[in-house]
Amino acid sequence: MRLAGQVVREVLELVRDLVKPGVTTLDLEKAAEARTKELGAKPAFKGYHGFPCVLCTSVNSEVVHGIPSAKRVLKEGEIVSVDFGAFVDGYCGDAAITVLVGEKIDPNTARLVKVTEASLNAAIAVVKPGATLGDVGYAVQRVVEAEGFSVVRDFVGHGIGVHMHEDPQVPNFGVAGRGMKLRAGMVIAIEPMVNAGKHDVVVLGDGWTAVTADGSMSAHFEHTVAVTATGARVLTE
Repeated sequence: MRLAGQVVREVLELVRDLVKPGVTTLDLEKAAEARTKELGAKPAFKGYHGFPCVLCTSVNSEVVHGIPSAKRVLKEGEIVSVDFGAFVDGYCGDAAITVLVGEKIDPNTARLVKVTEASLNAAIAVVKPGATLGDVGYAVQRVVEAEGFSVVRDFVGHGIGVHMHEDPQVPNFGVAGRGMKLRAGMVIAIEPMVNAGKHDVVVLGDGWTAVTADGSMSAHFEHTVAVTATGARVLTE
C-alpha cells in the first residue's frame, strides 16, 4: 500500500505543479493519466460506477467528484480540489489536495484551504491503536468549526485496502471516545471536506459533481493512513 501511496503522491505533485490560470481541468486529467501509466499503476477512479476520468477536479464551490473538462479553464483567484487514487499490485492508495490558482486569492478562501489541511493533520495526529473513529472525526470538526467553517456531512472518509472503499466509514465529525476503536494493521482514508459557508451540499445533474448548497467555497484534503503499533503512518506523503 505504501507503493500505491507513492504513486498517488507523485501524480498529485505533478498536477499541483501544472495548476495555473489558463490550464483546463482536462489538461490536468491527461497529465495524470499519462503519468499513472508510466508508473505502471492502475487508476482507481476511472470506470468506478461509471466515473469517466482518473481525477476528480472540483473547482471553487464544487465539493467533490467534479469531472475534468476541456471547457473548464482555471482562472486567477480560484481553487481546485484534486482527488486521485491508484492500485499497485492489487492494493489501493487515495489522496486529495486543494490548490490555489494564481496569486490573487481571497484571504478567506486561502484561510479555508489552510484550515482544511490543518484539520487533516489534526486527525492524523490522534490515530493510534485504541483511539476511536469519534476521536478522528472530532479532531477534524474541532479545528474547522473553531475557524467558523463547516464540515461536510454527506461525504466521509473510508477504510481502504484491496478495494478503494472498504469499511469502516470515517466521518469528519464526531464525539471523542465514541465509535469503533482503531487497531494496528487497519488502513483508513481520512478526507475532510470543508465549506466556507454551511455544510449542506447538492449533486448536480451529471450525477457526480457535489456543490455547496449556498454557493460558498469548499476545500478537500485526504491521506491514506495506516494504524501501526506506534501510531499513524501516512502512506501518501
